[in-house]
Amino acid sequence: MKEYRAWCFDLDGTVYRGDVPIPETVRFIRSLREKGAGVFFVTNNSALTPERQAEKLMGMGITAAPEEIMTSSVATADHLLKNHGTIPVYMIGEEGLRSALTSAGHRIVREAPDAVVVGIDREITYGKLADASLAVSAGSAFVATNSDKAYPTERGLVPGNGAFAGLIELATGVSPFYIGKPSVPMLEALADRHGLEKEEMIMVGDNYETDIVAGIRYGIDTVHVDTGVTRTSALSNYGEQPTYALKTLDGWGAN
Repeated sequence: MKEYRAWCFDLDGTVYRGDVPIPETVRFIRSLREKGAGVFFVTNNSALTPERQAEKLMGMGITAAPEEIMTSSVATADHLLKNHGTIPVYMIGEEGLRSALTSAGHRIVREAPDAVVVGIDREITYGKLADASLAVSAGSAFVATNSDKAYPTERGLVPGNGAFAGLIELATGVSPFYIGKPSVPMLEALADRHGLEKEEMIMVGDNYETDIVAGIRYGIDTVHVDTGVTRTSALSNYGEQPTYALKTLDGWGAN
């Protein structure tokens, strides 16, 4: 098993489950810090700012600076800046998305936006969806922070951002550009910000269809851990395999 300069961790299902840390991952991250390796976190969650996410990790005994956390909101703001400059944006989303967009210099507007950006919004209304659909139909660029159609809660699966974006797509006939995993813009933005080369990066995750596929598409090594969505026994169902497959990160280097 080779050494890597930049370890990129998914969060939910890899570092923690809901509000409960996964002990093996916490221990592994601490050992990486002690060795001086770079530790980064890559999450489709658009609701939390990197600062809020860092606070959550700190409460689990994991030290993380906000600049080490790449959220789909931050990557979305970077994508717009890189491809369109600072522009007026109609936004569906929460604090994390609003903060990322305004920090990048974009203006949040209600009318005549150059882009419509859709992130998870747990106060979604018909009016918001209608305004977004009208703007997309009028020619605004259509970007979604991630394509997750549902996400788990203590009550079961509830609609995710992909469900909202899909509704607008159905209404307009326009497909959004997705930023989050399994797309690669978050890993691209992380590498750009920190000067990372692909051969020194590795993506760690529990979900083959998001985390592992994102790493494969970006062209970096991957580690699948059997701590969340995709069971190790199910990996044989997929054509392209992760570089490593472990029960937990306690198994890293055991062989």
